[in-house]
Amino acid sequence: MRLAKHLAHAGIASRRAAEGLIAQGRVRVDGELVRDPARDVDGHNRVEVDGRPLAGPEARVVYAVHKPVGVLATARDPHGRPTVVELVPGESRRLYPVGRLDADSSGLILLTNDGELANLLTHPRHEVPKTYRVRVAGGPVGERALSALRTGVELEDGPTAPARVRRLGGPGRGSKSAGKSSSAIRERGGEELELTIREGRNRQVRRMCEAVGHPVLALRRVAFGPLRLGDLPAGAHRRLGEAEVEDLRRVGRGL
Repeated sequence: MRLAKHLAHAGIASRRAAEGLIAQGRVRVDGELVRDPARDVDGHNRVEVDGRPLAGPEARVVYAVHKPVGVLATARDPHGRPTVVELVPGESRRLYPVGRLDADSSGLILLTNDGELANLLTHPRHEVPKTYRVRVAGGPVGERALSALRTGVELEDGPTAPARVRRLGGPGRGSKSAGKSSSAIRERGGEELELTIREGRNRQVRRMCEAVGHPVLALRRVAFGPLRLGDLPAGAHRRLGEAEVEDLRRVGRGL
């Protein structure tokens, strides 16, 4: 097994983050400093990170978490701000968040010690869909704005891929299709949209909506691949079953 993959399976970091640890000279194999993430290792090799030997691969786990606004989607914060990892108290394994979700946004995020799965779900080439419900300003959302979102929006870092977009409602619309998970957004006014994208750029949905004249007032992720947020309360978590994890793995592989 390649060294970077071995570190990911041991729960040290995602595969890409493990490659960074190796490049930084923080990993030794049988006492030798190794900078090649493709170095083959097996159960007979002694692997150390920052001078500490790895234990055997730990059992993999995946949690669905409903991140509230104000909580950071990181494993730790040097300024002591709350992080999503703290929403799964009592878990001794080293968990990492999967995917971006900024502090001003809420909704579904995954936590796992499975670096291979994290890479499958977040690498751009895998194009795993993510669905968001957003409340936007700027008045009623017209067909021109919807068409732009559906065909691709020009941003400062290049055009976006087409998004799936549908209206859910707003003042005067009274949409029944929005469901319970969007009621809190509707109560504060503004029109609500549902967008599904297959990219993962920084604050992408917010920037797309602003580019078509409708700044986002509130944003919640309601689906990650086949997994739905459902009625999981804000701040709560649940461990995914084997079938759910396998569904995520299949969509990450494009199956």
